[in-house]
Formats: sequence, structure tokens, C-alpha cells
Amino acid sequence: MPSSTGSDADKTSLRQHYIIMRRAIGSVKRERCDQVICERVMKLEEYQAAPLVLSYISFGNEVDTKGFITKTLKLGKQVAVPKCHSGKMNFYLIDSLADVHPSYMGILEPDVDTKKIVTQKMQKGSVCIVPGLVFDCDGYRVGYGGGYYDKYLAFYMGEKIGLARSMQVSSNPLPIGPQDVRVDTLVTEFSSFRITLH
Repeated sequence: MPSSTGSDADKTSLRQHYIIMRRAIGSVKRERCDQVICERVMKLEEYQAAPLVLSYISFGNEVDTKGFITKTLKLGKQVAVPKCHSGKMNFYLIDSLADVHPSYMGILEPDVDTKKIVTQKMQKGSVCIVPGLVFDCDGYRVGYGGGYYDKYLAFYMGEKIGLARSMQVSSNPLPIGPQDVRVDTLVTEFSSFRITLH
């Protein structure tokens, strides 16, 4: 597995390294991995029990969640997706992917609608699907550096599920700070494992 030591030890180097590695995955392999990952998520007890699923909308080479979102809606669950607005991120309920539109850099986001914002009360019993460039076995992640997810997850009351292809899991601990929030479960194409605190 990729290591987070040596020249990769700081987050900027890690981001650059894993962006390059992720781009190198062929489209057929990527689609196959992503399909298996999302199927594994849907088998989790936490997912099956959740009335509400908070999910990022995949962008670029992220683990693809578009089919996952559509399937989740068809199961009758509520789905909410993120929008960054005025320096913070919130999740908003959608009825379908037709409710999202390209925004900054072409990232798909919902319109700001205060009637559809996910409140803390709604978070209880929900699951949040968390993206990352790289995760470690303690559930910590390195993202793109904006800090939006860590700020949101610091007060999130549901189950946090990280999605990663196996090459995005570091065999060594990642550099972390006091603001970093770990996921509760990490799902790859090979396994789903609950993070246990040492």
C-alpha cells in the first residue's frame, strides 16, 4: 500500500501524490471498483437502518456516487447533498439528481433552500458518505484542503462512512491536526471495516 512517510509526510505532498495515483486508474477498473464499493455500503446495517443518507456527489476521479444516490432514492430514503455557501458547508435534501447544477469548477450542488437544509435533529440515525483522497486505518483522511467536511463532521450526529479504492488507503498513519475528524467505517472494493479506537 502507499506510504505516508518520507516525502509524502505533509498533506500537500500527499494530495499531489494521491491525485496522480487516482488519475492513473483505468476507467474500466475504476467503474468496477466503484460499483463494488457502493454495493458494500448498501449492505451495511447502518445504511439499511438510516432514513436519511448524506452523500457527496462525485466529481472528477472520486469514487462515483451518482448511481448510489439514485438507488438510495429509489429505496425510499431521503438523500441530501452538500453545498458550500458563505464559507461553510451544509447538506440539502434532493428528490433526484435533476435538483443539482454545476457550480464552482463544475461541481454539482443543490440550490440553497432553507426548507430543505439538514438540521442537527435530522442527523440522528443518518449516515454521511465521506470522500477523501487518502484514508488511513484509523479512519483519518486527507481531502482537498478546504476543511469543509471536518468542520461539518465535528458536529455531525450520525454514522460517518468513508469511501476509498484500496490504493487510497495508506498503510501508515496520516498527518493529522486537532480539527481532523475520523470516519466510523471505511469501505473499499475489498472490505468494509469498522474503525476501532486504540
